[in-house]
Amino acid sequence: MDVHNVEMVMSAVSASQYPTDGKPEIALVGRSNVGKSSLTNTLIQRKNFARTSSQPGKTQTLNFYDVEDKLYFVDVPGYGYAKVSKAQREAFGVMIEEYITSRKQLRGVISLVDARHEPSEDDISMYEWLHYYNIPILVVATKSDKISRGKFNKAESVIKKALGFDNEDSDFQFFSSETKYGKDEVWHWIEQHI
Repeated sequence: MDVHNVEMVMSAVSASQYPTDGKPEIALVGRSNVGKSSLTNTLIQRKNFARTSSQPGKTQTLNFYDVEDKLYFVDVPGYGYAKVSKAQREAFGVMIEEYITSRKQLRGVISLVDARHEPSEDDISMYEWLHYYNIPILVVATKSDKISRGKFNKAESVIKKALGFDNEDSDFQFFSSETKYGKDEVWHWIEQHI
């Protein structure tokens, strides 16, 4: 998709604050600092529209980005960051669960994992949870520019095995915000699901 118009329309913490215009939504989930904002910026062709930070745990609300007045990207708070209080982690969990399990406009979830590492317990739990609710999933292995192309097959195998990946209803893509590798394939998946 060629993107010219993007607007961050709102940050929400509960269903009463979600957009009401009925546009399809694609949520982005992953651990803190895995690259959700970088993926968003690459897809919408902006450098710093979605704020990136070297400090994990920056996103603390559901951030709705209106893309071309056709769909919303929903940036979800990252999980697994130790410096966030237990109460705050629980509040994030409730907020995310409410959104993902009840939002009719949600067409799919892009679940980000780091291509360089085996998925964390949180990554595995998120994948299993999304799979349980029959939500279309695209697993995006970020930071793929940090590994050689010759190691892609091994990295993909490690990630899929750890997640218990289901080829029937999940898709997989390597991605790099540095080189833009995988950008078109991610857009293709999004367009198929909206």
